[in-house]
Amino acid sequence: MTEPALPVAVEAALTQGAQAVLRAVGDAGGTPFHTDGRVTLVHVGVADAVALRHWLDIFEPIPQFVEIAEDVWVTSFAFPQDGRIEYKIDVMRHGRHRLRVDPLNPTRVANPWGGNSVLRGSRYQPPKWTALDPTVARGVITRVETMSKTFGDERALHLYHPAAGTPRALLLVHDGDDYLQFAALGRVLDNLIAAGDLPPVAAVMVDPGDRMAEYRADPTHAEFVVREVIPLARGDTGAADVVAMGASLGGVASLHVAVTHPGVFAGLILQAGSFVTAQGPFKRGPVFAPVIRFMKSFLTNNAPIPRRVHVSCGSFDGLVNEAAMMSEVLAERGAAVGYCDVPAGHDWHAWRDMLRPALIHTLGDTEARP
Repeated sequence: MTEPALPVAVEAALTQGAQAVLRAVGDAGGTPFHTDGRVTLVHVGVADAVALRHWLDIFEPIPQFVEIAEDVWVTSFAFPQDGRIEYKIDVMRHGRHRLRVDPLNPTRVANPWGGNSVLRGSRYQPPKWTALDPTVARGVITRVETMSKTFGDERALHLYHPAAGTPRALLLVHDGDDYLQFAALGRVLDNLIAAGDLPPVAAVMVDPGDRMAEYRADPTHAEFVVREVIPLARGDTGAADVVAMGASLGGVASLHVAVTHPGVFAGLILQAGSFVTAQGPFKRGPVFAPVIRFMKSFLTNNAPIPRRVHVSCGSFDGLVNEAAMMSEVLAERGAAVGYCDVPAGHDWHAWRDMLRPALIHTLGDTEARP
């Protein structure tokens, strides 16, 4: 491991014991420490070994922490200055692994599985259009319970109405509640509409009953979306054109419903879509079999596709090659395709940070529609 770059006060505290190091790190504002394109993390505590655990498929191996003083552990590695990843500290003691958020890093984020610590490059800033702006009028989000004839159970939807204006289009969002909670979708729509980046648009947030069944190219889910969700949302909002959006398996669900019901959707937003065509690396086991069958059919049949599509992915995500492949295939089939990536992994804030170009490309007035 490259020699860690620690603040002078932290270096001085190494000879005074672990508690002195804790105080010095706190006085410095916490970790990470940035130096010349590298980051240094510190862990203080009794352990047999300490490691950083992340959920990145494409990233240089991160060295284990090294004990540089009694109960003081550090690791240092290169990190892009505009990058952002989520992680936990893996503390190994007496043969047991315990994952925990990093107590010395004050930057944390919630996700559907609890929360993670966040490592940001020295130049990373959350996009301004994701921030809460008290001067921006907020749209109204209402919860609607509906009895699904397709599934035979009760489903909850969330409907977003813009603060002002008649919605021109409807955004159909898979994993909608997660997009609201963890990607600030309502706030993003408010800000982009207020800035004039988007015309007034409405949105309907859909959540699955059984995600692993319904989002793997399931025809029953597609029927539910087309026969029940869209008519309900159109009747409530008055919006005409529909754009489907989803991340990960939600991207598969979005593409599947669009190609199996041609003409229903005007656009697609596909974020880190799980468009796998074979089992193999990056934990692609038998669970992906229905997706693989759908993708093989899609790639060999020239099914009609919506006219505008935006594809995005984190560049550390193992699905980034599939995202690039899909953007090329969709462009070859005549869609107006937008593409972007950010130096991040497979997580909700990565998808949040790519929402603006996706929404403008599929719903905005700044580009001529074909």
